[in-house]
Amino acid sequence: MAAPEPLPIVRLRHWGRWVAAAIIIALLVLLGIALGNAQIEWHQVPDFVFYKVMATGLLNTVVLAVLSQAVAIVLGVVIALLRRSANPVARWFAAGYIWIFRGLPVLLQILLWYNLALVFPVIDIPFLLHEQTNVLVSAFTAAFLGLALNESAYMAEIVRAGLNSVDSGQTEAAKSIGMTPAATLRRVVLPQAMRVIIPPTGNDFINMLKGTSMASVIGVTELIHAANNISSNNLLVMETLLAAAVWYMVVVTVAGVGQHYLERAFGSSDRPDRGPLARAGQALRGVPLVRSARA
Repeated sequence: MAAPEPLPIVRLRHWGRWVAAAIIIALLVLLGIALGNAQIEWHQVPDFVFYKVMATGLLNTVVLAVLSQAVAIVLGVVIALLRRSANPVARWFAAGYIWIFRGLPVLLQILLWYNLALVFPVIDIPFLLHEQTNVLVSAFTAAFLGLALNESAYMAEIVRAGLNSVDSGQTEAAKSIGMTPAATLRRVVLPQAMRVIIPPTGNDFINMLKGTSMASVIGVTELIHAANNISSNNLLVMETLLAAAVWYMVVVTVAGVGQHYLERAFGSSDRPDRGPLARAGQALRGVPLVRSARA
């Protein structure tokens, strides 16, 4: 019998991919045509990017975001620990804190802090401070308080989720060799929880960078306010807004790269010699067993 002829190999055609690609390209072309015909002086945009007031707005945006996020992380860790406390008063306080600052819009919180003088005209701390509230709570301070306190409520839930992700056996093992609760948290629990904490924290920081734009409502010179200052003189609204958009994309890209490297550093626990699990194991192995007598 003759050998059967080999079956022809027919390449699978993905018609859906070609149709989707054609639609996307067509939409991009239409968008390019619309932007090309728009009443925008594109050659002016690079000039506005490097205006002095735009540089001031960029600096204030970054400083406000970094300070707010740093304070929010510290407060979030404290509130998360209170939420996990055995003290019912501490748990209820933490739950109430999260309920209030997560429930109110950020812009509303900023406005409340900015108008605090209507409630407390003078801030008086005996032997320490006696000053007008309008002097102490400036526009920048009000924006900082509103952003930091709002973010701290979200950070508390992020940290609590990270701590809950660590198996209870890790804590029990640390207690069995005499590690104190503080040492257990620092050397065993947090290194492992960071894998869960870092990704949403990085996203929140990127959102914080953009959320600083709400400070323009109370006169803080950040990127949006700087763009409005420029356009109020030359009426080139779209050009100045696009210049602000350039800086937003720059700082967000830098923050995204930093988040990537942090995630890679704390997400390498799959390797036996690296990552938070390995460091936690080294912490457990490095504690002298003689301490267990005090446990």
